[in-house]
Amino acid sequence: MRIATFNVNGIGSRLPALLQWLDETQPDAVCLQELKAPQEKFPEAAINDAGYQAIWHGQKSWNGVAILSRGAAPIETGRGLPGDPEDLQSRYIEAVVNGVLIAGLYLPNGNPAPGPKFDYKLHWMERLITHTARLLDSGGPVILAGDFNVIPTEFDVYKPERWVDDALFRPETRTAFARLMAQGWTDALRTMHPEEKIYTFWDYFRNAYGRDAGLRIDHLLLSPSLAPSLKAAEVDRDVRGREKPSDHAPVWVELDLGDN
Repeated sequence: MRIATFNVNGIGSRLPALLQWLDETQPDAVCLQELKAPQEKFPEAAINDAGYQAIWHGQKSWNGVAILSRGAAPIETGRGLPGDPEDLQSRYIEAVVNGVLIAGLYLPNGNPAPGPKFDYKLHWMERLITHTARLLDSGGPVILAGDFNVIPTEFDVYKPERWVDDALFRPETRTAFARLMAQGWTDALRTMHPEEKIYTFWDYFRNAYGRDAGLRIDHLLLSPSLAPSLKAAEVDRDVRGREKPSDHAPVWVELDLGDN
């Protein structure tokens, strides 16, 4: 089973690129972030024509997440991260696909930091840690997939000294992410590429993609029961170099689920 995550940075303007990538790679399930479209503007018909069914949580102009699955529809188990009924931002969606619980998330950026946006990011991460603990208590196969807006280590960013005050790299952010990982999650991409400089995001400015001045902020985290099935994890970085691209590249894992 191949599960991917892709921050499309606007489903309307990136739909042709998304459909091309889906046709080329045929993942079994995909988590999308930054739809930047209200609920009624999601291109369901085009996604269906590509062989996928979808659930999505849209929001006008900002945020927005979706889960696509090839063939059978994803079985939705939740939308919106629990823990704050006042939080109306569309950043979390959850479904079962082929027996795997997939949590698709778009974690807040948090800049400028310090400030209210950074406080919201840290509060969101606390809620995530609480919720993922419950998911792990089930003992079943779970994957957290999405744009975490977290640079875990200096190895995951080009010129880390330039990012020390950024919300993606501040000590508070990395500490919270480390607490999440300490629950027992496996970072699929880093596990398969322990010594490789590997990025998932390149800014549009200063020829960042051409210079490979990137960040690794899109993550696929596997629960303890799912981790042994990990066979491959890669970044489809060439997608970032195409015409009118997202500033993120798709990231995917290959899992051997046996008879599941």
